[in-house]
Amino acid sequence: MLKSAYDAIVVGGGPAGATAAALLARAGWRVAVVEKAQFPRRKVCGEFISATTWPLLRQLGVADALLEIAGPRVRRIGVYAGAATVTSKLAPDFPHAIDDGRAVGRERLDTVLLRRAAALGAEVFQPCVLSQFAAHDSGYQCLVVDKDTRQSRTLGARLVIAAHGSWEPGPMPTQHLRRAARASDLFAFKARFCDSALPRDLMPLLAFPGGYGGMVHADGGRVSLSCCIRRDMLAQCRRQRPRAKAGEAVLAHIVSSCSGAALALSAARRDGTWLSSGPLQTGIRTFGHDGIFAVGNAAAEAHPIVAEGISMAVQSAVLLCERLVARPALLGDLCQARRDADALRADYERAWRRNFARRLHVAALFAHLFMRPASTRVASALLGRLPQLLTAGARWSGKADALRGLREFHEAGS
Repeated sequence: MLKSAYDAIVVGGGPAGATAAALLARAGWRVAVVEKAQFPRRKVCGEFISATTWPLLRQLGVADALLEIAGPRVRRIGVYAGAATVTSKLAPDFPHAIDDGRAVGRERLDTVLLRRAAALGAEVFQPCVLSQFAAHDSGYQCLVVDKDTRQSRTLGARLVIAAHGSWEPGPMPTQHLRRAARASDLFAFKARFCDSALPRDLMPLLAFPGGYGGMVHADGGRVSLSCCIRRDMLAQCRRQRPRAKAGEAVLAHIVSSCSGAALALSAARRDGTWLSSGPLQTGIRTFGHDGIFAVGNAAAEAHPIVAEGISMAVQSAVLLCERLVARPALLGDLCQARRDADALRADYERAWRRNFARRLHVAALFAHLFMRPASTRVASALLGRLPQLLTAGARWSGKADALRGLREFHEAGS
């Protein structure tokens, strides 16, 4: 068994984990990343990256590579609900408005970010699973197993950053076991389509009984359709179409409920298979404890109805790592490190809540509003009369708010 020592171990190599690893490695930290999947890999995700995240990606040195392959700029948002199709501009006329949000497939985004972390000095263990996790006198030990060779290795570090998925069980204290099944549990589905009639600058919300979804032009000239549906409605869809696979049953439910979606996909052809995951566990979970810090979905997850998952993952990692780099005592005396870790976590949590708490509340409100036919009809009628409310909703969800509480990150990238 091989052993290695690091300043920090990052568990998960997605947008949050790769961003954290890149920032710490750039600051001179010895960083290890443990990622269970081999990249490139597809993943259930809306794929939209808000305008306010692109400057952070530019500071990381990956924006140009991603912009070369990204979908077109999203300048309008909309709602497709029943026969209603309402659209409005994405960004209102106020000082911080930037309307250049774009979508990039996760197989490309994740690969570019993790390669950047490795180029900056992070050591990537992939595809490896975290088999055991334990605290010891000088920090933490992680036993990781290579999925291909089955070789095991013990990684030790003073700090651990949890950047794993929100619903996957595992040995870390931040990896909770799944709760008992409930009718209201949400399951996520995603597929891509070629030859869609969706306008290139539009990202519509799809509202249908028992769920919600969205479409956006991503890389490769394809439209990404992602959605969430309640467990009980999913079961009903499958009973109505017993010979169809789950994804196709859900799609049939969507197009029968949204004339806008039916029109956009009328001549489209699916590119690749349907992906699914779940159940989702939205809300705030933990910011960590002792020498463990949580970012991305390990810390909290918003309903994907607001398409802020990638942005929150990257931005939360930036908030945490700026604070870690500013406290070199974390890597020194253990007693002082523990005191600094507690103070840093409290500071990080305050910054996190200031930036993202409203997004979680707005996302939950929109999700429950647009999953119910009665409230959807009322909302659609109101939006038809006042489409500017869509623009206001985008602002409430954080799409035009620059990340607050940053100083050193911008200075380091200047």
